[in-house]
Amino acid sequence: MRRLSALASAVSMSLLTSAAFAAEVAEKSLPPQIDFANPLTKSQVVWLGLIFLTLYLLLDRWALPRVGEVLEARAARIAGDLEAAQAAKLKSDEAVAEVLAATKKAQAEAQAAVNAAAEAAKAEAASQAANANARLDAQLSAAEARINAARAAAMGALREVAADATADVVTRLTGVVMTTETIENAVDRALAARAA
Repeated sequence: MRRLSALASAVSMSLLTSAAFAAEVAEKSLPPQIDFANPLTKSQVVWLGLIFLTLYLLLDRWALPRVGEVLEARAARIAGDLEAAQAAKLKSDEAVAEVLAATKKAQAEAQAAVNAAAEAAKAEAASQAANANARLDAQLSAAEARINAARAAAMGALREVAADATADVVTRLTGVVMTTETIENAVDRALAARAA
């Protein structure tokens, strides 16, 4: 209602002003568009005021509220979209955090599995190496025993051959036949001297 009264006072003020202006123009012989002494010009100004008042009332009562509703709906939709976007961002941040946590967990599990497999492989390799070393030690001990037995047999045979050869050489050179015990003692001393 205040707007209407303000508008009415503005229209009446403009009519009074235009009437005063018309009086001045009439005295100065102005063009007919602004000759307010002419009743046609006055009626045009009145109609202009009425049309302006009608347009103002139409805009105030019908068009502007609709524009306001559209602006409010748009603002509400934008606010809703922003809230939905923030909620989606929070969900995506949570999903990213879950993916990162799952990735770290999987990496830790994979590293643990690799470490366990490496330790198992090391233990198996150490066990196989220990078995192989034990087998090789047994084979080496058996080979050494065979070598020692062969050496003892060879030494026994060598002693026998040396005793026979010594008896033959002494008999041929000196013509004296020595006893077997003397020859064996001499061979034993010579072999002992060589071994030392």
